[in-house]
Amino acid sequence: MKTLAAVLLTLATAGLTTAPAQAVTPAGHVHTDAVLGTPLEQAHAHNDYEHARPLFDALGHGFTSVEADVWLVDGELLVAHDREDVKPGRTLESLYLEPLEDLVHHNGHSVYPGWDGTFQLLIDIKSDAETTYAAVEEALADHPSILTRYTHGESIPGPVQAVVSGNRPLATMAAAERRFGFYDGRATDLAAGPAPELMPLVSNNWTKLFTWQGVGPMPAAERERLHAYVDLAHSKGYAVRFWATNDVPGPARDALWTELLDAGVDHINTDDLAGLEAFLKAHAA
Repeated sequence: MKTLAAVLLTLATAGLTTAPAQAVTPAGHVHTDAVLGTPLEQAHAHNDYEHARPLFDALGHGFTSVEADVWLVDGELLVAHDREDVKPGRTLESLYLEPLEDLVHHNGHSVYPGWDGTFQLLIDIKSDAETTYAAVEEALADHPSILTRYTHGESIPGPVQAVVSGNRPLATMAAAERRFGFYDGRATDLAAGPAPELMPLVSNNWTKLFTWQGVGPMPAAERERLHAYVDLAHSKGYAVRFWATNDVPGPARDALWTELLDAGVDHINTDDLAGLEAFLKAHAA
């Protein structure tokens, strides 16, 4: 059995059904009768904003984590994968922050009624790190009643936690005495990464660390590395997410998702909301 240190070195050198929810109103606020699914702790909506109803499609399927790519354009945080796809009005505020605040206030200080978990808003910065992060912090600061926040060495939990990915300015975030944004780390941060009060999540491209995509049995050595990776992250207080996992419906994807669940991966990445909902509910039965 390899030691965790050996596993980490290997990884680092490897390369590095529920009714639909109500729509957002023109003012950006949700109807208080929005239909929500049963919360699923491991469900992460990759590129959530590309669904017909950003946030609400994910909530209707019980997702507890969503991802929004943001560009700072003329002082606004616009949500899109590519710069040429940004559209006026599709802002982080209108698509995510305002609706989440309305839901939390309506549902008894929780995104889902009666749920005591923390909803993760993963904000993937696509434009300049420093200026965009400053704008993200300013936007988050308008919603202090719902957000987990860091202040003077302590993380104070809220019903929603904003985790900053993509072009994230680590030094600026680490130096802040107060902030609402938390850092999304990488596999190379596991050995001597920051405290979870700064870095609660470690994400990585699956294909940079593993070759298996669900076809045939998972190689024993890769399964061993996956479990050691997750165990090491958890021992340091970090949650784990991978992107670029096989997301094509079928037996291979189910096999890969099963291995992720068995290893204790915290957030399973998908664009197929209904598919992951069905998978997680079947495995919970």
